[in-house]
Amino acid sequence: MIQTKVASLTTPPEDGEEIETSEETNKTDKKNKGSEEVEIEKQGLKDESIMSSFLGKIKTPHSKNDLVEGKIIALEKNAVYINLSPFGVGIIFGKEYITVRDVLKNINIGDSIVAKIINEENEDGYIELSLKEARQAIIWGEAEQMMDNKVVMDLPIKEANKGGLIIEWQGIQGFLPASQLKTEHYPRVTDGNKDKILEELKKMVGQNLPVAIIGVLPKENKLIFSEKDPGQKEKGQIVEKYTVGDVIEGEVTSAVDFGIFVKIEDDLEGLIHISEISWSLVKDPKTLFKQGDKIKVKIIEIENGKISLSIKALTENPWKKASEKYKKSNEVSGVIIKFNKHGALASIEEGVAGLVHVSEFESEEKLKETLEIGKSYLFKINIFDPDSQKMTLSFVK
Repeated sequence: MIQTKVASLTTPPEDGEEIETSEETNKTDKKNKGSEEVEIEKQGLKDESIMSSFLGKIKTPHSKNDLVEGKIIALEKNAVYINLSPFGVGIIFGKEYITVRDVLKNINIGDSIVAKIINEENEDGYIELSLKEARQAIIWGEAEQMMDNKVVMDLPIKEANKGGLIIEWQGIQGFLPASQLKTEHYPRVTDGNKDKILEELKKMVGQNLPVAIIGVLPKENKLIFSEKDPGQKEKGQIVEKYTVGDVIEGEVTSAVDFGIFVKIEDDLEGLIHISEISWSLVKDPKTLFKQGDKIKVKIIEIENGKISLSIKALTENPWKKASEKYKKSNEVSGVIIKFNKHGALASIEEGVAGLVHVSEFESEEKLKETLEIGKSYLFKINIFDPDSQKMTLSFVK
């Protein structure tokens, strides 16, 4: 273009042709030059973009413990070779091959396989791989995801110990602490005796429980499970809603020798001790209530996250009326309802009973010969203290 302009200045113009001035020529040159520079800059940016894209696609080398995937390119009697291009060839051999040889029997050349790097380069230049460790790494990763997503699984109980239950998932042993059992499965033991707790837990072996993972401990090769709802609030937060004196309705979850367990709401349970069921003598709570019964109860104590309930607190104390009717030295009629180590218990009226002490007779055998369960006899009141609900009686011959 520049050469064309020079030629036009040295050749006489034809008629009617205007001669381009020096100023106009300079403007044109600058304009054309600017266009060329812009094109060059554009091309440079384009080249830079292509290079960045290319560099972005370059894979970084793998490191020890990384999970890698590649296609099988060769199979030998005791080794498998995997293409890990562009970084080399991986190999599963030796003890790593032996531990998974049953799995490797089913693979073919061209199959994709995921493995874990255990040596970035051995003396033969291969990247040593472990199929077993890869599988474990995948399982632990899956366990983490299941814990985060609060997934509930139905799993069988394998064993029991004094602290809880043993559950297995994907070949990994897990522990379900007794404290993480739902109220209906928690061991019903009054004195916290560990041997008794173990006996109760052993009854659950072989059963399936819906559980969720709440702890993943790969270094200890252990999982922690819970039967409780993963989204459930902490027990302490639930208990805070209640106060002593509240009257509520609950559902009987179980009746045992020492009382009744009542579900107040999900994952919160209270105990009605046998002494709080009725003002009258209760011999066996299991004969009075069954699982699923709806009952009204009163909260009489909240301590250390435990709630104590009462049914008899909802009714009038019969000893209050008895204080108006009976006095020391009165003769009263009573029905023998129970023998204990101190003597015989005689019911004067519903909810009011007195003790006939064994010392009133020659021996315990003589007492039982004289007084029979279910029969009525005449007694004299020796001690009467309605405030402490205490009465002692003497047999009137």
